[in-house]
Amino acid sequence: MKQIVKILTLLLGVAAIWIGLLQTSTIPESYTWLLPLYLIMSLGCYGLFMVGIGLMTFPTCPQEALFLQQDILEAKEFLKKKGVDVGSD
Repeated sequence: MKQIVKILTLLLGVAAIWIGLLQTSTIPESYTWLLPLYLIMSLGCYGLFMVGIGLMTFPTCPQEALFLQQDILEAKEFLKKKGVDVGSD
């Protein structure tokens, strides 16, 4: 929920600045109308950057991998007892 509030606050702030720039005419109108497009492009770049950072710093959990392997072996043993062919080990 906090992310939604942050995003909505950011969008509200950008919209206020955009409307202010349209009203004051400090920036030529042809550039001012492109600001939402620039915002969308920069948010997309930010999103791609954050996904890349998340992939580069993806945590490894060796202990959880051992637990998963143990669970897999237990499941195979259980299925073998029930008469299900689980393939070669």
